[in-house]
Amino acid sequence: MVDFTNIKQAFSDKSNKDLNRAFVLFKTISNPKISSILTSLVKLALLFRLPISYFIKNTIYKHFCGGETIDDSKKTINKLWKSSIGTILDYSAEGKKSEDDFNKVLKETLQVIKESENNKRIPFIVFKATGLIQFSVLEKLNTNKKLNNIDQNKFNGFLDKISIICNAAKESNTPVLIDAEESWIQDAIDNIVLNLMRAYNKEHVMIYNTLQFYRVDRIKYLNKLLEISREENFKLGLKLVRGAYHQQEIERAKQRKYPIPVHLKKEMTDRDFNLSLEICIDNINRVSICSGTHNEESSAFLLELMKEKEIENNDKRICSSQLLGMSDNISYNLSAENYNVSKYVPYGPIREVIPYLIRRAEENKSISGQMSRELKSIVKEKNRRKNN
Repeated sequence: MVDFTNIKQAFSDKSNKDLNRAFVLFKTISNPKISSILTSLVKLALLFRLPISYFIKNTIYKHFCGGETIDDSKKTINKLWKSSIGTILDYSAEGKKSEDDFNKVLKETLQVIKESENNKRIPFIVFKATGLIQFSVLEKLNTNKKLNNIDQNKFNGFLDKISIICNAAKESNTPVLIDAEESWIQDAIDNIVLNLMRAYNKEHVMIYNTLQFYRVDRIKYLNKLLEISREENFKLGLKLVRGAYHQQEIERAKQRKYPIPVHLKKEMTDRDFNLSLEICIDNINRVSICSGTHNEESSAFLLELMKEKEIENNDKRICSSQLLGMSDNISYNLSAENYNVSKYVPYGPIREVIPYLIRRAEENKSISGQMSRELKSIVKEKNRRKNN
């Protein structure tokens, strides 16, 4: 079994300078008050267009991002690949609303696809639906509202962009991960991705949807997808995650007085995530999965399931993924034992990526246990190096 406590392996490609920067960063993020103050200051600086790019670039950006462009990110891609870890390049400019912005995301996604062709270092490409269309249009679709002519044209353009991406990905033989978003637009996204899987996943898996198991209905939806795929004879691609919008989901449900769509106890999310792994491995001839988790117990559970079913470590239907700069003890130790591993590597212009980094910082405030584990690992490795 993989030893996730092997920190020497986990930090094998990190310099002392890298470790010191990571220590300061996680120490800051793990303190809710300091983290909130800094996040607010960054938001103000953005609002007033203050010159903060240099500070951001040499702290949080350097730790969590690959670079400003695909070419800038190649140093990170190559560094990860030395440990046989793939890179999922994610153009992470968020909160955009104009057609020019959406076309920019399309262009960047196509460039990543071109870079991925015949390149094992980039095993997947990824995009978010809201990177290609206004949130409001998806929200209308989610509630089955009839679109006006303007919104219908936007939606048609959105479908055209997705078709361009998926056809290019098929040509380069690079699978596509489509990220999950807020529950009040996710049904619309699910329907679109289901149709893509019907079209592209006949022979092998090209399209992956993302299921967030903090949602109370996702196990039911997973079983429904399996039933549909059996009846219609196509394969499922699924990225399994716990979820990224927990507090937003609770607050919106309370404000609008509808049933809270997410688990209120972490234990229930953990249960459903692990159950999803079990269901998928039981149906591995029909499903390919990307297990996106920073949880050691779930990572170990997946390995146990694979062993029980006598599935090879590097079976192409199963991979694990973590964010760049987090849970290296999982990523590097899995890779060392010949499991398929990739890191999500955000990239993009510094000021464009700051909203993404703020969201990550705000998410991380709610997972203090994870931050504590990161810190303990870093301190342990610093001490190990000091004593050797």
